[in-house]
Amino acid sequence: MIPAFAGPIMSIITNINKLFDHRIRLGIMSILMVNEYADFNTLKELLGATDGNLASHTKALEKAEYILVEKQFIGRKPNTRYSATKLGKAEFKKHIEALEKLIKKT
Repeated sequence: MIPAFAGPIMSIITNINKLFDHRIRLGIMSILMVNEYADFNTLKELLGATDGNLASHTKALEKAEYILVEKQFIGRKPNTRYSATKLGKAEFKKHIEALEKLIKKT
């Protein structure tokens, strides 16, 4: 027997974005939601991620067009910085709202 609350929960779950399932991606988006941008080293330090791990997760978010990647040089040193796109902000907000609704339902 399916519980009576299963229908509303299923409609909430459809707004949960699989792209934000991993803690690193969730962290990247959380940081970019409250900051105009963050560079690679800042994200790496805040999230405790390795170079390769962070690079693969930022690539996935970039591919989905949720973040914008800007590469530049500061002096002679390369610098990569990230910012959330309008689409990324909207999708992340929808994801967080779905999680909040799910928590309130259970």
